[in-house]
Amino acid sequence: MTINYSNRILNNPILKNSMNPSAAIDELRNIIALRGVPDEHLQWILDRSEYCEFSDGEMLYKTGEPVDKMMFILEGQLSFYMDINGRLVYYLTFGNDELTGGVTGVLPYSRMVKTPGTSFAVGKLRGLAFHKKYFHDLENLNPELIQRLIGYMTERARYFATIQLQHEKVSALGKLSAGIAHELNNPAAAITRISSELADRLISNFKLTRELLGQNINPELIDYIQQIMLQKENNLSSQKKINALARINREDEFNDWFEQNNFTDAQKISETLSDSEFTIKDLENILSSVGSDSFMNIMHWLENLLSSEKIITDLEDASGRISKLVHAIKSHVHMDRSSDLNYTGIHHDLENTLTLLGHKLREKNISVEKSFCNDMPEIEAYVGDLNQVWTNIIDNAIYAMPNGGKLRIETSCDKRKVIVRIIDNGPGIPKEILSRIFDPFFTTKKVGEGTGIGLDIVMRVLKQHNADIKVNSEPGKTSFEICLPVSQKEVMIEER
Repeated sequence: MTINYSNRILNNPILKNSMNPSAAIDELRNIIALRGVPDEHLQWILDRSEYCEFSDGEMLYKTGEPVDKMMFILEGQLSFYMDINGRLVYYLTFGNDELTGGVTGVLPYSRMVKTPGTSFAVGKLRGLAFHKKYFHDLENLNPELIQRLIGYMTERARYFATIQLQHEKVSALGKLSAGIAHELNNPAAAITRISSELADRLISNFKLTRELLGQNINPELIDYIQQIMLQKENNLSSQKKINALARINREDEFNDWFEQNNFTDAQKISETLSDSEFTIKDLENILSSVGSDSFMNIMHWLENLLSSEKIITDLEDASGRISKLVHAIKSHVHMDRSSDLNYTGIHHDLENTLTLLGHKLREKNISVEKSFCNDMPEIEAYVGDLNQVWTNIIDNAIYAMPNGGKLRIETSCDKRKVIVRIIDNGPGIPKEILSRIFDPFFTTKKVGEGTGIGLDIVMRVLKQHNADIKVNSEPGKTSFEICLPVSQKEVMIEER
C-alpha cells in the first residue's frame, strides 16, 4: 500500500496553526541536508510540503508502489528493505545522519518511479513530504541545495551498490556452501572409514606376523617380497589404473591358479592381488621358495600388507581432497590477502572456481574443456571481487546447460592484456533480452534460484578493473569474453 495520509497529513494551513512557525523552521534547520539554507527558502519548502506521522513499525511504501515525494525526516527513522525475489532484505536505515542527511524517497534527478523495496517506520516517525513537481522550482530557488541532494542520492546509490556486492558475495558463498559441505563430507567420511579399517589391519598384522614367524621363513624371502612390492608400486604409479573389466579378469586368473594348486580361502587374496602389479609368475616364485605348507601364511600376510598400503594411499587421497578444497575456498574468497590490489594468476583462480563448482558440474555430468595460453602473466586485481566474476558466469552457464553439456574455458594473453572466454552449449540467450542481462535484479531463473544481481555485479567488478566484456549468444553456443588489463597502474597512468 502507498502512504496513507488520511488522518496523518496536515495540510499547510493546519500545520501553521498546529505548530509554531519558528519551531517548524527550527526543525528544518536541524536537518543535516538543509544546514545553511536561508530561512526564507526553508519557509518556501515548508509551504509546499505535507506533514505526516507514522507509528513504530508502520509501513510507508510497499515494493513496486509509485513514489513521487521526497521526505525530510523531522523525527525518528525509516528502515528500507530491498525486495529480492519476494524476500525482504535489510539494506539501510534513513535518519538525520551524515550518510542519509535526513532525506529519503525520490531525490532530484533520480530515475526512480517505483520503490524497489518496502519501508517501515522505526519509532515515531515525523516528516515533511515534498512532491517532485516542485524540484525544478527549488533548483531555480537554491541550486546549491539541489546539488547537495544529488550528492546524497549518489552516496545512497554507492552505498546500495556496496551492499548489493556484499549480498551477492554472501549469496554466492551460500550457494557454494551446500555443495562444498557435500564435497568435504565425502572425504571426511572416507577418512573415518579408512581409519577404522586401518586399525583392524594393524591388529591383523600382529597375528599374521606371529604365524609367519612360526613357519621359520627365511628373512631373505621377506626382503625379496619387499623388493617386488617396491618395484610394482613404481610401475603402478607410472601406469594408468586398470579398468573394472580388466580387474575382474585378473581376479579370475588368480582364483583359477589358487584352485589348480589346491589352495582354498583365497578369494580375498585374489581381489587384493588383482589391483596390484603382482603376477602369477611372482606367486610361483614365492611358492617354490617356501613350499606349500608356508605359502598361504605368506599370502595372507602379503594381502594384509598390500591392503594396508592401499588404505594409506586412499587416506592420502581423501586428506588431499580436503586440503585442495580448503585452499580453493581461501583463494577464492581472498582470505589470506588484503582487499587491496594484488597480483593473481587467472588460471589458478579459474581452476579454484571449477573446484568449488565441481559438485554442480558432476550433478549435470558436464564436461569441461580448457585451452589455456602459455606464459600467462599475473595481473593486478581485487582478487576476491574478480573471483565473483568467474563464479557468476560459470554458475550461470552450468544452470543454462542441459545434462551432459560442455563447458569450454579459453584464455589468450600478451604483455598488456588477458582475455578469458567462457563458452557453454546451452540453449542461448534470446536476442530480445540480451541487452538486459546486466541490469540490476533482472533474471531469467526461477523464483528463489537467482537474485538478478549476479551479472550486475560482474559488470561493476569489471568496470572497477577497467575491463571489457562481450557477450555473443546463439542456440548451442553462448560466449562471455572478458578482457582484463595486466597492470591497473598503467591504465591509470594512460587515463591521466
